[in-house]
Amino acid sequence: MTVDHAVGHDTLRGIALKIVSVAVFVSMQTCIKAAGDVPAGQIVFFRSFFAIFPIIGFLAFKGQLATAFATKRPFNHIARGIVGVGAMGLGFFALTRLPLPEAITLNYAQPLLVVVFSSVFLGETIRVYRWSAVAVGLVGVLIISWPELTLLNSDEALDDQEVLGVMAALVAAAISAVAMLLVRNLVQTEKTATIVLWFSSTASVLSLFTLPFGWQALTPMQAALLVVAGFCGGLGQILMTAAYRHAEASFVAP
Repeated sequence: MTVDHAVGHDTLRGIALKIVSVAVFVSMQTCIKAAGDVPAGQIVFFRSFFAIFPIIGFLAFKGQLATAFATKRPFNHIARGIVGVGAMGLGFFALTRLPLPEAITLNYAQPLLVVVFSSVFLGETIRVYRWSAVAVGLVGVLIISWPELTLLNSDEALDDQEVLGVMAALVAAAISAVAMLLVRNLVQTEKTATIVLWFSSTASVLSLFTLPFGWQALTPMQAALLVVAGFCGGLGQILMTAAYRHAEASFVAP
């Protein structure tokens, strides 16, 4: 068993990797938001396809290109891909319907759900301090975001598109939490790069099925922003997957 296959318990390393991955994913979300009103399926394709390039670079660095797709659990990878695409599609739809602060704040429901699901489905013991970490983190996000939460500070009622955005963001958080549990399961036997390469490849193929449903011509700036988002997504995916290798899902999530 290689070092990459061994599931360590270096919790601090897992937390550090998760923090960096969150920063990278926020950069990705910012690029997607800046790209404007692009169909969610089209965003998923750019996010997934261009994520493959940093993943290939990571594989080349580790000398694992030849065995990149080698796995005994292809159906687990495909299931993780389907769930992940659902979460991404809804999350990106929410980004195009909500201001960025609201979208990021609602996304913080995901760590709370990961903690709950880890207890229910993985049998992880959730101690009081982990629940406290989730609560403190949520309060911290709200404190930081509150001055920018335009929807809550507005006297006007949410319009239909904003309501759809809120609903999509919450459902995306729940589905994403399930995806994190699948990742936690996969890291028991699979290499980090194999997991993220299977996911990005599966997501790229699945997103092409949305092509007949309104993909649009992009401006050079929109295309550039989405390509950068894809690279950020690939890097963030590597970091996040590695984080779940080093610590329990309920510990890393908050």
